[in-house]
Amino acid sequence: MKKNLPAIFFSLAIIISAYILGNSFMNRNKVDGSISVTGLGNEDFTSDLIVWGGSYQQENFDLTEAYKALENDKTAITKYLKLKGISENELVFNAVNSSKNQRAKYSSDGKYIGEEFLGYRLTQSLKIESNDVEKVEKISREITELLNKGIQFYSETPRYYYTKLADLKIEMISRATSDAKQRAEMIATNSGGRLGNLISAKMGIFQITGQNSNEDYSWGGTYNTSSKKKTASITMKLTYEAN
Repeated sequence: MKKNLPAIFFSLAIIISAYILGNSFMNRNKVDGSISVTGLGNEDFTSDLIVWGGSYQQENFDLTEAYKALENDKTAITKYLKLKGISENELVFNAVNSSKNQRAKYSSDGKYIGEEFLGYRLTQSLKIESNDVEKVEKISREITELLNKGIQFYSETPRYYYTKLADLKIEMISRATSDAKQRAEMIATNSGGRLGNLISAKMGIFQITGQNSNEDYSWGGTYNTSSKKKTASITMKLTYEAN
């Protein structure tokens, strides 16, 4: 009997090893531990608020005359914009900025000898906020008509916003969460396991980019204001128990 013990132990070792290997093969696709997935939610939308503005200026050696000329420009600009359909509550004029226009003076041998006073420079800017995006867009393109009135108006690039952004963000989070859960369920099913309870949920950065643009996403979030048509997106990272 003692002589047969090594053979018996050897046979048992083979049987146990075969069982372990076979069980590992049968359960090779089963998930154990947790599943982490990232879902995406996005939506195309059109801005419903436009912010546009510009500035104009006057220069004169006499400060009083400079103010009078600037006030005349303001009156003409206001009249022009009202004729274009801009209301009082959409138009905001900022405070007048005044400065001395000076130029450095040099002697014939190139030495600095002081400043030459060229007059007072007065600048005023205005801003228009409106939900009538198309109307203000049109005005921003036609504002050069003021040149015919002798007004040097410096137009800014329109900025576009969306007033229902909070509601849109909630919808994006819902879509991203649903997308992540579907991915997790697919992984669990294909791995021969079962999706368990949600362990954690982490929201990514809310991004707004111009439609059909090559804008890069930013770790701090991108907020495009130059495009009227935009795309909002957000990610959700979910971690589930896996059985």
